[in-house]
Amino acid sequence: MQPGAAAAMEPAPGPQEKYQLITRNLQEVLGEDKLMAILKERELKIYWGTATTGKPHVAYFVPMSKIADFLKAGCEVTILFADLHAYLDNMKAPWELLELRTRYYEHVIKAMLESIGVPLEKLRFVRGTDYQLSKEYTLDVYRLSSVVTQHDAKKAGAEVVKQVEHPLLSGLLYPGLQALDEEYLKVDAQFGGVDQRKIFTFAEKYLPSLGYAKRIHLMNPMVPGLTGSKMSSSEEDSKIDLLDRKEDVKKKLKKAFCEPGNVENNGVLSFIKHVLFPLKSEFVVLREEKWGGNKTYTAYEALEKDFAEQVVHPGDLKNSVEVALNKLLDPIREKFNCPELKKLSSAAYPTPSKAKPGEKGTKNSEPEDVVPSRLDIRVGKVISVEKHPDADSLYVEKIDVGEAEPRTVVSGLVHFVPKEQLQDRLVVLLCNLKPQKMRGVESQGMVLCASSVGEPRQVEPLDPPAGCCAGERVYVEGYEGGEPDEELKPKKKVFEKLQADFRVSEDCVAQWKQRNFLTKLGTVSCKSLKGGSIS
Repeated sequence: MQPGAAAAMEPAPGPQEKYQLITRNLQEVLGEDKLMAILKERELKIYWGTATTGKPHVAYFVPMSKIADFLKAGCEVTILFADLHAYLDNMKAPWELLELRTRYYEHVIKAMLESIGVPLEKLRFVRGTDYQLSKEYTLDVYRLSSVVTQHDAKKAGAEVVKQVEHPLLSGLLYPGLQALDEEYLKVDAQFGGVDQRKIFTFAEKYLPSLGYAKRIHLMNPMVPGLTGSKMSSSEEDSKIDLLDRKEDVKKKLKKAFCEPGNVENNGVLSFIKHVLFPLKSEFVVLREEKWGGNKTYTAYEALEKDFAEQVVHPGDLKNSVEVALNKLLDPIREKFNCPELKKLSSAAYPTPSKAKPGEKGTKNSEPEDVVPSRLDIRVGKVISVEKHPDADSLYVEKIDVGEAEPRTVVSGLVHFVPKEQLQDRLVVLLCNLKPQKMRGVESQGMVLCASSVGEPRQVEPLDPPAGCCAGERVYVEGYEGGEPDEELKPKKKVFEKLQADFRVSEDCVAQWKQRNFLTKLGTVSCKSLKGGSIS
């Protein structure tokens, strides 16, 4: 039976059921009343656009999954390959590569849709340059530029257009073109990530000034990448490429941020919620019999609850996602294994050594030194410890690090360290991570701990030498002199790169590449976890 055959035999969904399909898992809808009014009269016309810049990665399965929902709801769906936008966004796609990258996107997006069972004949595919260079569209660009302020254009593109010190005029045109696309594609609604919100509200404000209708806007949440930040084509460690080999998928998932009990900014859980559950309506956690055997979840909330309570181990979760993800990627890999598409892939995304002599690189600077002195690690004293109000596995601690006020720090130590063993204790705190909310509480640092290898997992906070004071600097032997970064930029992955070489020696001393962690009073250590990792 063809993928769409079973669906064709089912009774057509009513307006309320269509509404639920269209809006499930979305973060926000602008124009809900208008959406329901249209669904009571006819099918919704909607479009999703993608600028043909960096290589699509597995996070693109999130909008693909929603496109499947739109089709189930009977929507007329258009996919726009926004080639001109790719060029306008700080020339992310050079003009000479524009055609090649657009062709690559067409092949790979269609392969993704086929891999999740979406019938391509129900979709309309359009390139931006098919209509954006027309006389009528160009005139509307000029009309729009006569009413839009520079302030509003810059504000609209702030989260989408690449921000640089000396912005180009092209970046200011970008939001206006995206607004006009709604009219020229003759749709009722536009779908995108919540990072597009400012462009959507820009369109709602300015299209009526040209005599065009205000559209509905549907927004997906931004799915965290494997490192806990936004999944990005320009951030190699944060994403899995659609053509990555199985061993690369395993390697990247192994390094993925998936702290036991922490469901905030967890890219592995988010992928299950926004891709695997909507597609399959269930998720199977694969486990050895001695750990309880396989368990099938038919509701995402039950899985998240079990992970938060540490019933599900991060290792089992990652292994299960790896199996499910490779099932989605296998048909895409197979399609791109032909000589024609291999050639297209290498031509659209040439390696730097193959770039033409006249092409400019994106950056001219020398690579930065990733050295331990860039980490602001200090001795801290735990002043108070409380259970997190919304997470059974997390503590909320107040820690004195020698500043005017103690820092609030959230740690996943409930199942490893009793509360009374943390109270008034000296710990080692990483102080220059970007503050991050964990289940609604902002954490302003990370307590560094030693962890055992294997099961059952043991965790011990690192111990500064006796006699240390709160706020004393902790450094790595040989790197005493450097100044730490004011704040570690998540995209740079400085901590992650250094942390890969953190280990506990056979003498229980904390080390980086066999160099000791020190204060002026001696070495930093742990109680008993010889050979363990540190995070």
